[in-house]
Amino acid sequence: MAELDLVAIRKRYGDAEILHGIDLHVEDGEFCVFVGPSGCGKSTLLRLIAGLEEASDGSIAIGGADVTDLEPAKRRIAMVFQSYALYPHMNVWENMAFGLKRAKYPKAEIEARVQRAARTLQIEPLLARRPRDLSGGQRQRVAIGRAIVREPKLFLFDEPLSNLDAALRVEMRVELAKLKAELGATIVYVTHDQVEAMTLADRIVVMNDGRIEQVGPPLALYRHPANLFVAGFIGSPKMNFLPAHALRMQGEEVVAEFAGGAQARVRVAALVADGSALTLGIRPEHLHVGAATGAATMAQPTLRGEVIVAELLGGESYLHVRVQDQTLVIKTGGDVAPRRGDIIDIGVPLASMHVFDAGGKALGATADAITALPATAH
Repeated sequence: MAELDLVAIRKRYGDAEILHGIDLHVEDGEFCVFVGPSGCGKSTLLRLIAGLEEASDGSIAIGGADVTDLEPAKRRIAMVFQSYALYPHMNVWENMAFGLKRAKYPKAEIEARVQRAARTLQIEPLLARRPRDLSGGQRQRVAIGRAIVREPKLFLFDEPLSNLDAALRVEMRVELAKLKAELGATIVYVTHDQVEAMTLADRIVVMNDGRIEQVGPPLALYRHPANLFVAGFIGSPKMNFLPAHALRMQGEEVVAEFAGGAQARVRVAALVADGSALTLGIRPEHLHVGAATGAATMAQPTLRGEVIVAELLGGESYLHVRVQDQTLVIKTGGDVAPRRGDIIDIGVPLASMHVFDAGGKALGATADAITALPATAH
């Protein structure tokens, strides 16, 4: 397989610039996932790597060879599309073998490659069927098999699971994870689904508005988001954000005040001007229902709020709670079932807080960064 290098990639359509200088290195054998909201440029970037579109500026290298100006067929890549793109008049074997036949591979090698891919994907019993006789998951396996038989340097997946129902998406996600381990291939995978990104990726590339916001292993992005955008995008339900402003600096700490007058001393990595806007973030799963007591109160203060929506999902519940003029989401166990209108206490473990400056940049607060947050009355 091969490494992928993108250097200063830009893409313009007329006066509109879609990609703004993308730099990225993907290791040999790495499963790299591009994730971001619709319109962020992730699919455009994938099409540039595939050669389906031309970059306005920058260079693309696969396996150390510059392929920026090469046509797709010469890039040694294989692409799996969202729409399967199977030939309806051909059976599964013919669909998988078609590209190899056009490339004039020997019949014996074509047969060997198709059979090997079919075994890997567990679709050997389906080889004589036509696409109309297959389920959505089976069709996607065939599309992946058609890519595998080409033995490319680089696999490109463009939202391959988005047309499947929820149960099939889970099933195919598991299959792709197993396939990743078996092939040891270099894979670039585009999705808007952060669950796919978190479960499949060796590294995630979070994109927004044609730029890379952060690159890293899934848990690193979850635990240490670089900015508000990444913090809000990675994690489901999304991180809760509480606006605040800086009152004054005290050594390496800033005293921040929240709506309602609650204050906290926050350790920061740089000087924060008096009056500067700050944001504290905490994930729904880190909040819990119930007040902190005794000596734990300073380390884990309590907020009080009204339940406005309770989503009871069986094994877990999502509580939407109004605290002052903010709505917090709490992820809790399925046995915790407050109802709409209930007034509840919320334990806030400050060790799990994230702190961001006025521009949305993370300030690097960690377990001992926030030293106090008085309880806020409803």
